[in-house]
Amino acid sequence: MPFDENEEKRIERAEETWEEQTLRPALEKLPERTREFNTVSWHPIRRLYTPRDLSDFEYTRELGFPGLYPFTRGVYPTMYRGKIWTMRMFAGHGTPEETNQRFRYLLEQGQTGLSVAFDLPTLMGYDSDHPMSRGEVGKCGVAIDSLADMEILFDRIPLGDVTTSMTINSPAAVLWAMYLVVCEKQGVPYDRIGGTIQNDILKEFIAQKEYIFPLDPSMRLVVDTLLFGARYLPRWNPVSISGYHIREAGSTAIQELAFTLADGMAYVEATMKAGLAVDSFAPRLSFFFNVHNDFFEEIAKFRAARRLWARLMRERYGASDPRSWLLRTHAQTAGCALTAQQPYNNVVRVAIQALAAVLGGAQSVHTNALDETLALPSEAAATIALRTQQIIAHETGITHTIDPAGGSYFVETLTNEIEEAAWTYLQKIDDLGGMVQAVEKSFPQQEIADASYRYQQAVETGEKVVVGVNRFVAETEEPISLLQIDPDKAAQRQMEKFQKLKKRRDHDRVEQTLDALRKAAQGKDPWDRDLLMPKILDAVRAYATLGEIMGVFREAWGEYIEPAII
Repeated sequence: MPFDENEEKRIERAEETWEEQTLRPALEKLPERTREFNTVSWHPIRRLYTPRDLSDFEYTRELGFPGLYPFTRGVYPTMYRGKIWTMRMFAGHGTPEETNQRFRYLLEQGQTGLSVAFDLPTLMGYDSDHPMSRGEVGKCGVAIDSLADMEILFDRIPLGDVTTSMTINSPAAVLWAMYLVVCEKQGVPYDRIGGTIQNDILKEFIAQKEYIFPLDPSMRLVVDTLLFGARYLPRWNPVSISGYHIREAGSTAIQELAFTLADGMAYVEATMKAGLAVDSFAPRLSFFFNVHNDFFEEIAKFRAARRLWARLMRERYGASDPRSWLLRTHAQTAGCALTAQQPYNNVVRVAIQALAAVLGGAQSVHTNALDETLALPSEAAATIALRTQQIIAHETGITHTIDPAGGSYFVETLTNEIEEAAWTYLQKIDDLGGMVQAVEKSFPQQEIADASYRYQQAVETGEKVVVGVNRFVAETEEPISLLQIDPDKAAQRQMEKFQKLKKRRDHDRVEQTLDALRKAAQGKDPWDRDLLMPKILDAVRAYATLGEIMGVFREAWGEYIEPAII
């Protein structure tokens, strides 16, 4: 219940006495700069937080219990007392054979979920032999050209027992189809397949820029996967609504939260427009957030995100199934916070960020390796990153109670302030007509660009301290051993397999499946109930390549060219 007037006055008098008799004399003895508030943060941080900052706070309304609306304290009643978060390490490099070895190694080391990193040609829908792929095959992830590669990638990995996340966007439907066919070949029924495809195309237009098609057909593909998933895959998340890349592009925590939820709202509205009731698909929506260095801000961000999403789903979209209100999220430590200078410092950064993700209530976590700003993670660095999570889970004691940060005057005040600031952004996006229209008007793009510029200015002037970069700089640094990827060798191996595949596959069947897909893609009704996914699956089963399938879409829809922001 809120504090009564007498109690609030008593706290106010006590705080004034403390400030007058204790704080001010202490400040007088310190250099002037220590009196400044944190001007780099999105809001001023007060010197002290007391019950007065939460004078209107109601436990049941604002905080409540874990597993109950509005889920501020967590989406499940038992949280980590019932089940430790999934330790899902992002991995992928070179060829499918090499990445399969890394996957099996990480599972042997105690990883509990898989996460696939694809190379740039795959992300852009090109086969390894395409001229645009030259020099990039296997360099920043694994090269996947066809079902044959996906079969190798998951060789000897029981997909009925392991959940898999795939960070793929424009070609997400095609890579998902390849994964589903591998499951079919393993004898795993659709209702047992668990995992996630990122498939968040709006944040590509906003931040990461790995779009291919214009907005409308891009949204059509996302909705198509949501429709297919709702019908056939009850344990699969067809979209992982991603703030991670928004933050990596330079946004603030508030912008990351607001723009991510706005993207989710756009997918909900588009899928409802396509004819699905909200409760038939919303329980399978998932989220993906960044975890940066501001420890308490990150904890509060996750708490505010759950509360905002629950209220939006229940009050705006009329969802009645409590599962539709849940914001279930994966979290990854901040790649943009890693430094090439003094890379061993990154171990500390990652540990702090992962701790914030867990205290914030994430359902799965990836911890970056210390060398990722220089190269793909070596086996040793990936092991340290995994061990970081295992130490947090099994040695710190923070899993002994649910939401140990809950009730902190600072954390609860910060949660309220972040929620309010994100809501202001959501109202602005509503005024612009929704997130699709906001993207067309370059609103989030400009906001992120401005925030990124301000942050870099703070680093350049030294206002924002980055250890080892603009302060505490080492004169000499000992080199570290890095994983070496030769894209030319990877491309050669891929092209050799590619040629063998083309010789042995049924060419007539390939052409028939591609023709059927072409007709569906060229349909006049963009929300035609004749789903694209079954036709993509047919093409994949015939061993049509990623480039061939995406080529059909490029022919039907064209490619997107981003307008200049003036």
